Amino acid sequence: MRGIFETMTDLDIRDITMHKKIGQILLESNSISEELISRTLDLQAQEGHARRFGEMLIEKGISEEEVYKALSIQFRLPLMEAEEFPEQTPLDHVSFSFLEKNLIVPLAIEGNTLNIAVGDPTNSEGVDALRSSYDYELSVTLAKKSDVLQYLQLLQGSRTAVMQRLIEGAAEDDLPAADLTGEVSHLRDLAQEKGIIQLVNLIIENAVRDRASDIHVEPGEFSVRVRYRIDGVLYEKETLPARMYSAVSSRIKLLSQMNIAERRLPQDGRIKVSSAGRSIDIRVSTIPTVYGESVVMRLLDKAASFITLEDIGFDQTIRDIYEEVIKKPYGMILITGPTGSGKSTTLYASLAEINSSEKKIITVEEPVEYLMPGINQIQVRPKIGLTFASGLRHIVRQDPDIIMVGEIRDMETASIAIHAALTGHLLFSTLHTNDAPGAITRLMDMGIENYLVASTLVCVMAQRLVRKICPACKVKDEVPQEVLDRISRDIREVWTGKGCEECSGTGYKGRIGIFEVLPIGGPIRELIMKRATIKEMKDLAISLGMRTLREDGIGKVQKGITTLDEVLRVTQVEM
Repeated sequence: MRGIFETMTDLDIRDITMHKKIGQILLESNSISEELISRTLDLQAQEGHARRFGEMLIEKGISEEEVYKALSIQFRLPLMEAEEFPEQTPLDHVSFSFLEKNLIVPLAIEGNTLNIAVGDPTNSEGVDALRSSYDYELSVTLAKKSDVLQYLQLLQGSRTAVMQRLIEGAAEDDLPAADLTGEVSHLRDLAQEKGIIQLVNLIIENAVRDRASDIHVEPGEFSVRVRYRIDGVLYEKETLPARMYSAVSSRIKLLSQMNIAERRLPQDGRIKVSSAGRSIDIRVSTIPTVYGESVVMRLLDKAASFITLEDIGFDQTIRDIYEEVIKKPYGMILITGPTGSGKSTTLYASLAEINSSEKKIITVEEPVEYLMPGINQIQVRPKIGLTFASGLRHIVRQDPDIIMVGEIRDMETASIAIHAALTGHLLFSTLHTNDAPGAITRLMDMGIENYLVASTLVCVMAQRLVRKICPACKVKDEVPQEVLDRISRDIREVWTGKGCEECSGTGYKGRIGIFEVLPIGGPIRELIMKRATIKEMKDLAISLGMRTLREDGIGKVQKGITTLDEVLRVTQVEM
C-alpha cells in the first residue's frame, strides 16, 4: 500500500475528516454519547484547537483502543498491534527523538518501500521529513500512541543495555590485565574473542549513529575511558574495566593493520566499515602513554554530501565578497584556522561552486575526505614519496585550471604553490594561523619573498566552528553584565538551549562557521611590500571594512543561531 502522505494534501485530509468525523464513527459504534462529543468540541474550541479531538476523548475516559479503531476507519489505515513491531528498526542514522516527536516506527524495508507505523495520522511533516532523508516509497499503517512511545523507549534503552551486557560479558572472560609484555599470538587471540569483536563494533556503530567525528579510547590506572567528539566537544560515553584494555586496543590495531606487538612507538592505520550501505573510512592513531596506548579514531563518511556555500554559514555580504574572489582566473586563496575549524569543508564547498566541464580541477589531499565528481583527487602517501610538494610539482604539468592543496606545511610546498599561482592557476590551500592577516606574515616567515606574496595572494579567510543552538529547546536568555563588558556590546537579549533529548541535554545541535574575509587589494599589497606587522595589516583591513571573527560570531548570536559562550570560546580578544 502506498503511504497516504505520498499523494494526500492537507485538503484531502480535511475532506476525509469532514466526510466522517471520529465522533460520528464512535457514536455509531455506541462508544460515546452526543453530550460528550459536544462538551469535548466546546473545550477544544476554547483551547484554540491546540489538542487533537481523539486525545481529549481518551483523557475523558474513552479507551485508546476505541479511539484508534475509529481513526483507522476515518483515515482508511489498518491498525496494527504492538506485538507486530520488529525487534530492531530497519533504519540507521535516524534519531529516537525524531521518531518519538513524530510518533513514527520504521517497520521494514521491502524492495524500494519503507513500511512505517504512525501514532498520529494527521502529522504529515514528520513523514515528509523521513521521506526526504531516505529514498523510499512509504507504506503507512496506524498504531496506538502508547504502543509507539513504549516501543521507542524500549528500543532506545536496548542500545545502552546491549553495550552494558557486552562490557560485562567481555569482562568476565579470561582477559589479562593490561601490560606491555603480551605475546603477539595471545594478543591476536584476545582481539578475536567474540565479545571483544562485538564490543568494538558497537562502539564504532554508536559513534556513527551519534554523529561523532572522533572516538577516543584512553587507558587509565583503573579503567578505560571511551569518549566521542560530537559537534567539536568531547563527551564521555563508556567506561571499561582496565583489564579489557589489551583486548580492545589489540582489536582496533588488528582491524587497522597495525603491528599489535609494537606498543612503544606511535602508529597510524585505517579501517573501512560499512554502515547502512555507506562506506565509513576510519583513520586510527595510537600514541604510548603511562597506562598504555591512547587510541583515536577519526570517522570520515566519504559518501556524505558536503555542504554548499549556501549553508556553510556565510551571511550575504561575506558570501558576495568570497564568491567574487573564487571566480578569479588565477591567484592564491588561503583558508586559515586551527585543526577542526572546517577548513576542508570550505575548500570542498568552494570547488563545488566553481566546478564545471570547462575547467580542470586537481587536488592533493591528506586524506581525501569527500569524493567529488568531475574532480581529480590525489591522496598524499609520504611513505612512497608522494608528499604535498611532490604532488603539487606534478599537478602543474597536468594542465589544470584550478588546484587545491590540502595544506601548506613547509617552504617547498609554499614555493611551488606561489609559482603555480603566478603562472595562471587559481590555487586554494590552508594554513594554521589565528586570523586572516596572520597568514600573510606566515608565508613570509616561511621564506617567501614579500613581492611574491603581494603578487599572488588574492584573498585570505580565517574561520572557526561554533555550535548551533538546538531548535527543539531554544529559549530566550539575558546576558550577564560581565559578559557584556568582555564584548563591549549592548546586547541585552540572546538565545540559548535548555537541553533536551534531541540534543542529549547539551543545548546544541550541529555546527556553523564564523568567518573573517580579507580580500587583498592595493592598500594591503602596499603593507605587504613594506613587511608591515600583523597588527598594522589588521588595523588597515578593519578600517577598509573587514569584519573580524568575533564580530561575525556576535552577528550570529544576535540572529539566534549560536550563543555568546560559543563565540567567546573559539575567538580571542581583538587587540
